[in-house]
Amino acid sequence: MAGVLFEDIFDVKDIDPEAKRFDRVSRLHCESESFKMDLILDVNSQIYPVELGKCRIETKHALRVCVCVAFAEHVLSAAIARCDKFRLVVASTLREDGYPDDGEWNPHEASSSRADSFEYVMYGRIYKIEGDDGPGEASRLAAYVSFGGLLMRLQGDPNNLHGFEIDKPVYLLMKKLAF
Repeated sequence: MAGVLFEDIFDVKDIDPEAKRFDRVSRLHCESESFKMDLILDVNSQIYPVELGKCRIETKHALRVCVCVAFAEHVLSAAIARCDKFRLVVASTLREDGYPDDGEWNPHEASSSRADSFEYVMYGRIYKIEGDDGPGEASRLAAYVSFGGLLMRLQGDPNNLHGFEIDKPVYLLMKKLAF
């Protein structure tokens, strides 16, 4: 898709592992399914709450498997380890055709927007890109984005971050997946 810099499905592995620092902000630690990218992302938890493992624990399948008491702890810990998933897109524009937008959003505009398909959208700027000083092909690249103080670090294979450039404005779009 034109204008999309990165897209993948992420598993939330941990929330606020270094303790909660702000009342309305949660720091998500995630791993992508397809590209094995690491993501650390601050989200406004008042607007977009994410709860670790909530969907998996409530499933009937996990409860049916817990027939044996000795087996129950193992199944429950596996259910918590497989936690919430969301689709994440980093795009340079909200326009579906990929053409640059003017940086202003008008809710009364008649044309459809890429944001219409998502639950949580942020606008920010790439402020740093750094790579590991490791040997050759094993190196990883990290892109850092600030969304008005909410931060993101996306780290992994440099081939997956080829469209990221310092001082480039980007949109982050998220949608939780039902499973």
